[in-house]
Amino acid sequence: MKENKNYSYIDTVHRDGRIWNISMMILLLAFPVVVALIFNAAPDWRGVGMGLIATAPMYWAVSAIEVITFIPMLGAGGSYLSFVTGNISNLKLPCAINALENANADPKSEEGEIISTVAIAVSSIVTTVIIILGVLLIIPLEPVLSNPALKPAFDQMLPALFGALGVALISKNWKLAVAPVILMLILFIFIPALNSSTVGIMVPVGVIFTIIVSRILYKKGII
Repeated sequence: MKENKNYSYIDTVHRDGRIWNISMMILLLAFPVVVALIFNAAPDWRGVGMGLIATAPMYWAVSAIEVITFIPMLGAGGSYLSFVTGNISNLKLPCAINALENANADPKSEEGEIISTVAIAVSSIVTTVIIILGVLLIIPLEPVLSNPALKPAFDQMLPALFGALGVALISKNWKLAVAPVILMLILFIFIPALNSSTVGIMVPVGVIFTIIVSRILYKKGII
């Protein structure tokens, strides 16, 4: 039987994405194994098991929820890139959304898929270049970067990024945005345990809450 070579764009994205993601997973897992073999330093498997029992269920749950919430916004190609390179909620997702907003493209269209993938790819390249420059320049720039006068600016980098992105998105449908914004403000103000490390959990919570509220508002004819 002759193999069908007429692959669509999405078919090639999924094919290549699976190949590269599996390859990266093998490389990431191979590094500690090779190091352990070279230095004859096997890990304490009991300790590893106890650590996984304590932490893995949370990461499995967050990972499953992130797949459901992020992929519709990132697209197929952008998702494969993002889940390998990391920093999804802090960097890749804002870049993809901003690119789609500027291009006025539908995330579900092939055009939106390509724009999102290109934006995330450029973001990954820029991040890698900055990291390389940072490694090379960390010693010469150490006196400048450790200057206490710059600390307030560094502390506001992420709030500034998400603030600018939030204004653009909230202004499109403020009625829908009010409820999740109020919910997150209440949670983070009155529950001190919530911090930057809980973002992975709180994003899906906000998404589910927003869907419920939007359904209620739609039924009442408000939106």
